[in-house]
Amino acid sequence: MSRAFLLVLALPVLASAAPAGPNPQIGYGQFMRNVIEVAQIREPRRVSEEDFMRMASEPGTVVLDARSERLFKLRHVKGAVNLSFPDFTEATLASVIPTKATRVLIYCNNNFIGAPDSLPVKSIGSALNVSTFVSLHDYGYRNVYELGPAIDITASKLAFAGEEAAR
Repeated sequence: MSRAFLLVLALPVLASAAPAGPNPQIGYGQFMRNVIEVAQIREPRRVSEEDFMRMASEPGTVVLDARSERLFKLRHVKGAVNLSFPDFTEATLASVIPTKATRVLIYCNNNFIGAPDSLPVKSIGSALNVSTFVSLHDYGYRNVYELGPAIDITASKLAFAGEEAAR
C-alpha cells in the first residue's frame, strides 16, 4: 500500500481526532499516524525463519515475545524475553530492551501452525505482531524486525522452550 493511499484512508479519522479530547492520554489520531508510518517500513522487515535465527544469534539482539505470560510459559522461542503487550510502558520496555537502537525481533502466535494450546491462531487483524510493531515504533524503537512466515511447529528450525515444548 502506498503512503498516499493510506493517508487518504486516514484523513477523515485524523481530521476528526481532537488533540486533547475527553482524555488527553488516549490519541486515536496518533495511533493512526503510527500505523501509517509502520506500514511504510514493516514489509521489508518481515524476515524468513533462517534470517530470524541468524539475527537472533547475533550479540545485542533481543527476541521479544509480547504474548501473555501463560502462553510464554507453555512455549516460546528459546532465548526470548517475555513482556506481555498490555504491560508495555516506557519503563518496562527499557527493562528488557537496552537501548532504542537495539535490534528487536518479534513473533506471535500467528507465525506458527500446529500448537493450538501454546500458540493459538488469532484473527488476522488482531495478530500480535502488528500491534507490537506499531507500539514499539510509538515508543521510539526503530530497529524492529518480525518473523514473517507461518511455520508448521513440527517443521520449524527454531528451538523452543517451555512446558509444552519439553513434552
